[in-house]
Amino acid sequence: MATLVTELLCGLGAPPPFEDNSAATTGSQCGNLIFRFEGDADREPLFFNCHLDTVEPGRGIRVLRQGDRFTSSGNTILGSDDKAGIAAMIEAWRIIRENNLSYAPLEFVFTTAEETGLLGAKAFNPAHLRAKMGYALDTSGFGRVIIGAPASNRLSITVKGVAAHAGLYPEKGINAIVLAAKALAASPCGRIDEETTVNFGTIRGGAATNIVPEHVLIEGEVRSHSMEKLERLTKEIEAVFRRVIADWRDPSGQAKGAPELYFQTELDFPAMKLSREDAVIRRIAAAAKSIGMDLSYEIAGGGSDANIFNGCGLQTAIVATGMTNVHTTAEEVSLEDMVELTRLILALTTG
Repeated sequence: MATLVTELLCGLGAPPPFEDNSAATTGSQCGNLIFRFEGDADREPLFFNCHLDTVEPGRGIRVLRQGDRFTSSGNTILGSDDKAGIAAMIEAWRIIRENNLSYAPLEFVFTTAEETGLLGAKAFNPAHLRAKMGYALDTSGFGRVIIGAPASNRLSITVKGVAAHAGLYPEKGINAIVLAAKALAASPCGRIDEETTVNFGTIRGGAATNIVPEHVLIEGEVRSHSMEKLERLTKEIEAVFRRVIADWRDPSGQAKGAPELYFQTELDFPAMKLSREDAVIRRIAAAAKSIGMDLSYEIAGGGSDANIFNGCGLQTAIVATGMTNVHTTAEEVSLEDMVELTRLILALTTG
């Protein structure tokens, strides 16, 4: 994807991109790419961001067009997350160049490994950008601007029991799956309130049906727009697991050991909070008004590269691209929405 984007933009007269060294950290096939366009020095610089990666199943995509709507053949995703935004950025640059339009200094930032944990953005050095505000073209629907998104703590929980033969000597073992199940059943999960959620997404453990399972690894997350709630829920979940481990009793007195718990948390991404008075929001509101476009300003529940950029001091709003049913084989996008997105980009950069 990075090669294709580079070929398309450079074929339209863009200078070769700067590529950072983030691949060593992210494991991606390339680093983050930045295309720089000089523009008029007396205007406020601006950046636009899209991610280059997609989710699976995303190999061998066949794009079908029905009228103005694009879908896949049904066996894969379409990949409009985030190619719809990429297409609009490239088209905006083509129009600027072919019509010799005056424009603000621009930077196109293409990040890697967004779908696997915002890894490209996390490895990105904001000092590479001259622009201090911009737009991540990366949410579903159209006419939506995301001005708030939650912070997230990533949870990695290991419950350690004792292995034993389940048929011959089960009394000698400690079943880690049973302990984990008790803790999960007692933990908060799902929507906690209007700004907070908890989810346990994966669980792995056990070796065979005839072995008392020794280890269980649970991975989950806590999300909230409130840092106080984020930390409180995270501590509550840890307390539940520690209480289950502490309350364990050996009914036969034959267990070869005692259960253990390893509870790790990491801030996955910071909260994103913009106001209607922030420069980045005032700029897009004025641009939309100039072309007669209605926008809504919303709070969302997902995390994106914009969370990371805002956390680095770069005001970044998330702009909808028209994609729908993302991360499924029913994903689609309309030509009309991509055209309108291009108009908005042009209004932001040339108005």
